[in-house]
Amino acid sequence: MTQRRAILSGSTFEERIGYARAVVHGDEVHVSGTTGFDYTTMTISEDVVEQAEQCLRNIGAALAEAGCTFADVVRVRYLLPDRADFEPCWPVLRRFFGDVRPAATMLVCGLADPRMKIEIEVYARRPAR
Repeated sequence: MTQRRAILSGSTFEERIGYARAVVHGDEVHVSGTTGFDYTTMTISEDVVEQAEQCLRNIGAALAEAGCTFADVVRVRYLLPDRADFEPCWPVLRRFFGDVRPAATMLVCGLADPRMKIEIEVYARRPAR
């Protein structure tokens, strides 16, 4: 039987809403939509590029706990309330994903908190052991 393991980041949202930052199921790693909050201080920058950087730091921590790196990401979704905010983030996104080239989608939609300018979700496959 495949084991399922939840990875928690310490975000107050996880507790209040009832979800995990990531779920490991066999060799699959599903990382929840992750915003630019610094979960240790529960603060968020007003700058979308800084938020993107923090999203990826948060995702990187979840991937590491799951035994993965960004090189193992096969799918990424970007969610933004304002499509004009996407292009300024491209250099940051390229730094993390440019060599990996995961399948990607960008959606324009509302996010849970008006301070949030970007949310990123990834799916990764753990390397064979």
